[in-house]
Formats: sequence, C-alpha cells, structure tokens
Amino acid sequence: MNKRQRVLFVCVGNACRSQMAEAFARAYGSDVLVPASAGFIPAAKVPPDTLRAMGEKNLSLSAHFPKSIAHLSRVDFDLIINMSGMPLPVKERVPLQEWDVDDPIVMDYHDHCKVRDRIETLVMNLILELRRQQEKSRPQNA
Repeated sequence: MNKRQRVLFVCVGNACRSQMAEAFARAYGSDVLVPASAGFIPAAKVPPDTLRAMGEKNLSLSAHFPKSIAHLSRVDFDLIINMSGMPLPVKERVPLQEWDVDDPIVMDYHDHCKVRDRIETLVMNLILELRRQQEKSRPQNA
C-alpha cells in the first residue's frame, strides 16, 4: 500500500476556501491524501454561506472551526496548497502550490458557490494527480 500524502490547504482566515478544500479532499481523496487546513489569521467561525454551500454538496462543515497555521507548525506535510494570495513562509523541503482562488467571504451566495465549485475542481485534479503518481510508483508485477 502506498503512503498517503499529508496536504495542508491554507487561506487567510481558514473560514471558507481552505475549509472547503479540506472537506472535498477528505470526501473524495482519502485513499491518497490526509488533508488539513489552516489560516494566517483564523476567523471566529465558518460563515453560514460556506456551511450552506458545502451542505449542497452533502458535505457538512458543522464540526469544523478555523485554525491558525501556527497550530500545525509541528506537523510534517508533503504538500502545501496556498490559496491566500500572500507569500507563505514554508520550510524549503515542502513542495508548495499556489492556487489563485478568490476569497468568497464578501461575495453574494451565488458567487460563493462558484468559488466552491472551482475549489472542488482543483481538489479533484490534485487527487487525480496523486493517484497517477501512486500508480507510477507501484511495482509492475504487483
């Protein structure tokens, strides 16, 4: 069995984008990754529009809460996905991907859902890429 990749999704408040990415990754890619999420300046809570938008995808964020990136500083991640639009101070040995995703915190609900759908697509593409990498690393006679 191949090792699952530890992936950290980061945004500013860990209230919308990174929470959505973590939920999609947990629901669709648990065979290849172990997701977590955090923010630079954690919000007080996950906003109602994010809860509602993810509920429409049958994913509940009711038990989720915003976390600081500092809380996860001792965890060794295999990949960090930065959606904050800000430079991320990461350890040199950790691969970093930058995803250009607008912050839906001030958007109307319709646009909030567009951001949710974009994140879902990005996460699915990541999961497919991790599955391809696992397939390539398997012995041919396995």
